[in-house]
Amino acid sequence: MSSTVNSTEGEERFVPLQFDSLEPAEMSRRAKEFYETIDSRRSVRFFEDKPIPEGVLEDCIRAASSAPSGAHRQPWTFAVVRDPAIKKEIRLAAEAEERETYENRLTDEWREALRPLGTDWHKPFLEIAPALIVVFRKAWGVDENGERQTNYYTQESVGIASGFLLAALHSAGLGTLTHTPSPMGFLSRVLERPENEKAYLLIPVGYPAADCEVPDLQRKPLDEVSVWY
Repeated sequence: MSSTVNSTEGEERFVPLQFDSLEPAEMSRRAKEFYETIDSRRSVRFFEDKPIPEGVLEDCIRAASSAPSGAHRQPWTFAVVRDPAIKKEIRLAAEAEERETYENRLTDEWREALRPLGTDWHKPFLEIAPALIVVFRKAWGVDENGERQTNYYTQESVGIASGFLLAALHSAGLGTLTHTPSPMGFLSRVLERPENEKAYLLIPVGYPAADCEVPDLQRKPLDEVSVWY
């Protein structure tokens, strides 16, 4: 018997699921190990300019692109920026938006929420980090005939893929920051992306600086973030 499920013309082909069942003890070990690894992830704003080994970012992006997506449209583009001149242009544009936000857009409540993080409009990490990954959401696609194609659940799909990416980068031993200067339209302009790609997230990536410090924050316990029925 063929290892694939028969299909008719024009339909997707199905293949058997490759899935390894684990013993309960191994399941528990892996779950705890992953939790302990990912729980150590923190947002990093101080980087070394040490280059990232070749192939690491590529494999992390491959992992991110394995995320589920609406109708399997895979509505994302991961733009990797390592060119110093482009990083500088991004920093200047981001700082212009951030300065306007901190000086004129923040409400008192928002300003108070940011206070424990010690952030301001200065973003030197955008030049110091050896790589920036800009995640773009494809609001719509283009089919093989050049026609506009509907993408589904793009916000959810790109959010899941971004989570995969952050986990992969942390697992690879790299520091990251989820940076969302608002508005982010300047990223499409600087990187000359097509009209259907909307900037979703800007992730500086690299080795944390030796003297890097992070806010002493505590995560909510399990009973505050879950409900069991």
